[in-house]
Amino acid sequence: MTEVRAVLHEGLLVSLITGSVGRIDPTLTVAGSRRGPNCKGVPTMIFGAHVVIYSTDASADRAFFRDVMGYASVDTGHDWLIFALPPAELAVHPADETSAHELFLMCDDIAAFIEKMTALGVKCSDLHTERWGSITKITLPGGGKLGVYQPSHQSPLSQG
Repeated sequence: MTEVRAVLHEGLLVSLITGSVGRIDPTLTVAGSRRGPNCKGVPTMIFGAHVVIYSTDASADRAFFRDVMGYASVDTGHDWLIFALPPAELAVHPADETSAHELFLMCDDIAAFIEKMTALGVKCSDLHTERWGSITKITLPGGGKLGVYQPSHQSPLSQG
C-alpha cells in the first residue's frame, strides 16, 4: 500500500511579475493567462495546479472521486477522467530532502465528513489533531491513503 503524493511538474511554480521599477502594473496581462483570486492582481502564467495521484487501481479511484466525492470531471478519452478540484492553498515546509510532496483535502467539519464517508463504506483513520488542524486519512479503492483535514489555521482562501 502506497501513500498518495501530489507532484508538481518538475517542482516548478513560476510567476511573472512585471511593471515599472518598484511597482506592479495591475493592468498588464500575459497573453492567455488567467488570474486567480489569490494572485493579488499580479499577472501570472500559472492559473492552477494539476495534481497527480498514482494508483494500483486507477479506474476504481476515478469512480470514487466521481461517485463518492462528487467531483466534476472531463473525460479526455478511454475513461481517463480529469477532475475539477476546490480552490487550493500552498504551504512550503522545511525538510531534509525535497523528493516528496503531500496532498490534503480540506473540509469545514471533519466529524461530519468522517460520518458521511463511513456511511458510504469508505475507511477513515482515527481522527488526530495537530496544531494546524484535525486530520483523518481515507483509504481509496486502489489502496492509497489521502489526508483530509479541518484547518485550525488562517487560510488565504478566506481573505477575499
